[in-house]
Amino acid sequence: MAIKNVNIQTKLVYEIEGNFIIPSYQRGYRWSESEIERMLDDIYSLNELCNKNYCLQPIVVQKNQNNKYELIDGQQRLTTIYLIRKYMHEKRDFDEPNFSIEYETRNESQNFLENIHDEKNRNDRRDEYIDFYFMANAYDVIEKWFSERPKAIMNRIDEYFTFNVKIIWYEIESDDNQNKDAIELFKRLNSGKIELTSAELVKAMFFAGNGAAHQEEIAFQWDNIERELHNKSLWYFLTNNFSESYQTKINLVLDLISEKKINESEKNFTFFEIDKLRSSKDLNKIWKEDIQHTFLILKDWFNDHEFYHKIGYLIASRTKTLLEIYKESKGKTKEEFLKILNEQIKKSIESPKDLEDLNYEEDYETIFKLLLLFNVESVRRNGENTQWFPFSKFKFFGKDKVDWSLEHIHAKQSKSLKKQEQWRKWLEDHLKSIKSIEGNHLNLINDVEKILNRSKIEEINFNPLQERIVKILSEDGDTGDYINSVSNLALLDCGKNAALSNSTFDVKRNLIIDMDKHGKFIPFATKMIFLKYYTPSEKNQIHFWSQDDRKEYIKEIKAVLKCYLN
Repeated sequence: MAIKNVNIQTKLVYEIEGNFIIPSYQRGYRWSESEIERMLDDIYSLNELCNKNYCLQPIVVQKNQNNKYELIDGQQRLTTIYLIRKYMHEKRDFDEPNFSIEYETRNESQNFLENIHDEKNRNDRRDEYIDFYFMANAYDVIEKWFSERPKAIMNRIDEYFTFNVKIIWYEIESDDNQNKDAIELFKRLNSGKIELTSAELVKAMFFAGNGAAHQEEIAFQWDNIERELHNKSLWYFLTNNFSESYQTKINLVLDLISEKKINESEKNFTFFEIDKLRSSKDLNKIWKEDIQHTFLILKDWFNDHEFYHKIGYLIASRTKTLLEIYKESKGKTKEEFLKILNEQIKKSIESPKDLEDLNYEEDYETIFKLLLLFNVESVRRNGENTQWFPFSKFKFFGKDKVDWSLEHIHAKQSKSLKKQEQWRKWLEDHLKSIKSIEGNHLNLINDVEKILNRSKIEEINFNPLQERIVKILSEDGDTGDYINSVSNLALLDCGKNAALSNSTFDVKRNLIIDMDKHGKFIPFATKMIFLKYYTPSEKNQIHFWSQDDRKEYIKEIKAVLKCYLN
C-alpha cells in the first residue's frame, strides 16, 4: 500500500486534541494491568533520567469528512492516556483531556468512558460489555498505582505530560480511497504487531509537504540507498548486526546521523533526533548534507582498499562501533583519519606480554583479535590491492551466523570428550590419518577398528587408544608445552563439533581441505597454516605441526603485523 501524503510530527501529551473515532474494523480497549503499570512506571522513571524525553509509539490517524480523526493505530495508548488524565482531573482538578474518543459501532462505550470516574456507575456496569470491563479495570489499576505513591507524584506526572512525554503524530491525508487505505494500513500494523520503524517515520517526514515530483526523487534516492545496503559485502563491512536487527537497512545511516548508541532503549530515538534537527535545518539540506553525504562516506570507505580492511577489522573485532569510527572521522583529513585508525588497531592488540608469552587460557580475547588482524592484514597486503578480506563470509555464511573461535592447530590428548558419539567420531577421523602415514601401525589400526565395531564404546577403552594415536600423530620428542601458545592457535569454525576441536593436526588439515573443496569460507591465514605455506619445503612434513612450523608461523605474524606490535 502506498500512502502519498503524510503529516508527521511529535506532540506532547497535553497537545493532543480533537475528536477521535474508533472504526468498526478495530476491537475495543484491551490493555491489561501489566501494560498500564508499565506505561506509568516508564513515565515516572523520567525522574531518574533527568528530564529525558519519553516517547509513546505512533498514533496513526486520518481525518474523515466530519473533521474527526479516524484512529487507525494507537487506540490502546490513547485510551490509557485519556484514563490517566481523567483520573488526575477528578482527584486533583488537573486539566481534563482535551480530546474525546467515540466508537463507530459501540456508542455506549463513549458514554461509559466519559463517566468512568463515577465509582457506582463503573462497578454496576463493568460487566455489561467487554469494553466496559477492560476500561473499568484500567481505571482501577491507575487509581491503585497513584494510591501507592506520594500525592506529589501527580504534579510530577502532570509536568511530564506537559514537557516530556510525546507521541508521534502520523496523519495520513484524506483522499477518495480513504477507508480502503486506512483498513489496509491497520492490517499491516496489526499483522503480528508490526510497528512503524524510525526509517518509515523519517521517510514520511521528508514526504510531507513536498510535491509529487520531489517525492519521487526522494523515493528513488531512498530506495537506491536501501538497495545498496542490501549488498552483503557492504552491509557486513559496516556492521555485525544481522538482517533481523534492521528491518529497513537505511536505518543504519539514520542511526549514525542521530548518534544512536547500541544500548539506547528508545525505539524511535533516531526519528526524534532527526525531528529536532529540522528545527534548525531545512529538510532538503538534511537529506543532501546529512543522509546522502553520510552514505557516500560509507561507500568511499568500502571502496578504499586500506580503509576497508582497517575499519572492517575494528568493527568485526568489536574494538570500535561504526558510530565511534564515524565520529572520529569528522573534520579529519584522510591522513589524519588513517593515523587514528592505525592507533586504534595497535591499541586493540596491546599487551604487557611478548607475543610468544600470550596464552590461550589467560589472553583469549587478545589472541583472537591478533589472529583476526593477521588474517585481514595478510589479505590486504597480498595481491596489490586485488584481494579483499570477505567480512560478509566471516560473519555470515549461507543462512547461518558463523561463530569463530581460537582452535588448537594440534590438540593433545583431551579429557573434554565425554560422549559416546564424540569418541566414535574422533576415532573414525583419526583412523584415516593413521592409515595414511608411514610406519607399521597395523596393531593400532586393528585395535581401533575392533572398538569401532562395538555397539557401545567405553571411556576406559577410548582413552588409551587416544593416547597412542596422538603420540603417533605428534612430532618425536613433543612435550606439548607450546599447546596453548599463539604458535599453536588459529581461527576456525568448529561449531559444536567437540571431537574436531580436540583433533590432531592431520585430521584438521584434511577437514580444512574438504571444507575448502565444498566452498566453505576458511580465513586466509588459517588455510595457509594447514597448507604449510609458511614453512620452507626442506623443513616440511605433512602430518605433524612441528617446532619448525610453529617458529615460521610466529615469524610470519610478526612480519605482517610489524607496525602494530610493540
